[in-house]
Amino acid sequence: MDRRSLLRLLPSGLVLSAASLSSNAWAGEKKDKRPIALLLPLNGPRADLGRSMQQAALLAENAEYVLAFDTGGTAEGAARAAGEALRRHPALILGPLTATEVPAVGSTVANRVPVISFSNDTVLRQPGVWIFGITAAQVTSAVLRYARTRGVRSVVMIDDGSPWCAASSLAAGRMESEIGLSLRVLQVKPGQPLPQAGDAPDAVLLPGSGEGVLAAARALKGSGVQLLGTLQGLDNRPESLEALDGAWLACPDPAAFASFAQAFAAKNGGDPGTITALAYDAAGVANKLREANALNMNGLVDAKGFHGVTGPVRFRTDGSVARDFAIVVASRDGYASVAVSSGS
Repeated sequence: MDRRSLLRLLPSGLVLSAASLSSNAWAGEKKDKRPIALLLPLNGPRADLGRSMQQAALLAENAEYVLAFDTGGTAEGAARAAGEALRRHPALILGPLTATEVPAVGSTVANRVPVISFSNDTVLRQPGVWIFGITAAQVTSAVLRYARTRGVRSVVMIDDGSPWCAASSLAAGRMESEIGLSLRVLQVKPGQPLPQAGDAPDAVLLPGSGEGVLAAARALKGSGVQLLGTLQGLDNRPESLEALDGAWLACPDPAAFASFAQAFAAKNGGDPGTITALAYDAAGVANKLREANALNMNGLVDAKGFHGVTGPVRFRTDGSVARDFAIVVASRDGYASVAVSSGS
């Protein structure tokens, strides 16, 4: 039967796409029906977050293909959950959530199944175990790359002593020679006034969050120095938006996240955060690979990458993840996306 004859037999209003008429479709290629396994803390201190992530994953992937296993938030629980998951022969494992659980899962799985963990501890990456959490290095490099394209040459970074700021400082140091920046790092504990930094820089990077960031932002008002930040500094309170007015921040696209949050709230109630969105995106990757009959290692590391709520991502063979971020400008009315910038 030729294509014209086939189309005449279709019910009125039903149209076949070009993909459905492809040689693969004619060959009767079957969709990969292997499940994906979610390793999440469904009991214990992080149970609320774990259940929220499970609900988000079910928004992105058909429930018949999703199996959830409780890690309890511990390394022992994660190893046990990974063993239980392997007995169900999953095509992909999503999780665990925390850095303490990742090594236990990696050693249990032993590279038999691709693992997309939600940790942002890049030290734990290895072939077959990807670090999918958004890292300080990624957003720091993204905002600094954008700033450099806008003429910023000298940057002072305010380090509040937090682990996030420490990781941001290391990333910023690596960016100096890569993009031609002059960087100074000032150690400032929360509540301390900003020290005198000598000659005024082109920009000040405040990678952290909280009242210390807002106090520093207020201190820089009217100085002519550009304020830079990361997703940690996003704050929608009116007084915070006033303090951050004009700042450039690297983060997931606000419009895409708002659409996800609306869909999540309509189905489950509540207000999902960025970590919950990671589960949605990871399950979405599995769904796209399933639809393409490429639910395997080669499909995952495809150079085209994937687009999600937390931004475009590409999985590298060494276990790292390359991300692109929106650059937003803060104003009293909120955050407006003005560019896209690549994270390390």
